[in-house]
Formats: sequence, C-alpha cells, structure tokens
Amino acid sequence: MTVGTPRAGARVRVLLADDERLVRSGFRVLLEVEDDVEVVGEATNGAEAVELARATRPDVVLMDIRMPGVDGIRATAEIARTAGLERVKVLILTTYETDAYVFEALESGASGFLLKDAGPAELLHAIRVVAAGDALLAPRITRRLIAQVTAQRAAAQASERRLAVLTSREREVLALVGKGLSNDEIGASLFLSPATARTHVSHAMVKLGARDRAQLVVIAYETGLVGT
Repeated sequence: MTVGTPRAGARVRVLLADDERLVRSGFRVLLEVEDDVEVVGEATNGAEAVELARATRPDVVLMDIRMPGVDGIRATAEIARTAGLERVKVLILTTYETDAYVFEALESGASGFLLKDAGPAELLHAIRVVAAGDALLAPRITRRLIAQVTAQRAAAQASERRLAVLTSREREVLALVGKGLSNDEIGASLFLSPATARTHVSHAMVKLGARDRAQLVVIAYETGLVGT
C-alpha cells in the first residue's frame, strides 16, 4: 500500500486498487502525465482500498473486482456506506465481458465499470465522467450484462413465488420428480415410505396446478430446482 503526495491544483484525485503491481504501475504512468489527474495512492486489496479511501478522500477509486482477501465488491460496498466518503466514486475495472460480479458491484455503490483492455483515452474519459458525478458503463457489455442479470433475477423471483406454496419437503420431492425418480426411489432417497412420497407428489401437483407427473418435471426445470 502506497500513498502519493498531493500536488497543488484542481485535479481529479485517483486511488488505484489492484493486486497486480504491473497493472497499477501502468495506470499510474498513464494518469500522471495528465495535468488534471493525480494518483493519491495504491492498494493491493479491498481492505487497503477502504483504508486509503478514508485517508486520502480520492475523487475516484479505480477498483479491480478480483483481489485477495477483501474483494472489490465488498470494498465498494464498504466505501459506499462509510460516513465522509459520500463523494468518493468507484469505477470498477473488470477483465472479462461476462464477469458476473459487475452487476453486484453496481448495486453495491459503484458509479460504473470499464474493461481493463480499454484504451488510454477511454480510461481517462471514464475517470473524468465518474468524477463529475455521472455514471459510466462500458457500452460493449452494459446492455447484455444488465439484461442477462435482470432476467435471471426476475426469473428467480418468479420461481420463488411459484414455489412458495410448497413445503420444504414438497420441494425436495419435486426436485427428485424432476430428476425422473419414481415414488419408490423418492421414498428411499428421503427415507420415506412410497405411500408418503406419493402423497407429497400429489400435494405438489394440486398446489402447482399440474395435470400430471410430466408437468411436475417441467415445473422442476422451469423453476430451477433441477438444472439443465
């Protein structure tokens, strides 16, 4: 963890948080040639990022997601809820277009995200945009990522509502029906008699409005109780 010496002038104060020294060094070299940007510190993990954010009050934290110990998401959430750091903006840096943690980072309080392979001009623009109080989302992945995660969460919520009528035991039985097990096999798996297993299957059919056992299998897949 290193702290830079503040320089005079109205500059965008940037904190670098990445566990790879070469990455941090590259960003520092890129940023420090700009008249309106200064690097005020470097953190190698999320815990250091939070500590340095408290100490230096940067305008923008360039935050990697995947770091040892406290990761970028937890660090972002900590910064977002820390009194006195309300003006600190977090710009998430990610390597992969399909990084499943990006949406979670945005929900944790990040002001935007950018791919690590973005060009120098794109990175500088992102820093200035976020520092000015605007959100910045990399256009290459924003629509697909948010649409995908939103759809998944909506589906999960819908599935949970659909399954809410079932008891925990009936959910277990439904999952086994979805895997193609017979009543005898379900009973053996759950240490129930075949008659009790059959009763749970019947109750699940009634509660879910399923016409037959085949529909239960479909529902088990639709609600995610059984993976494809």
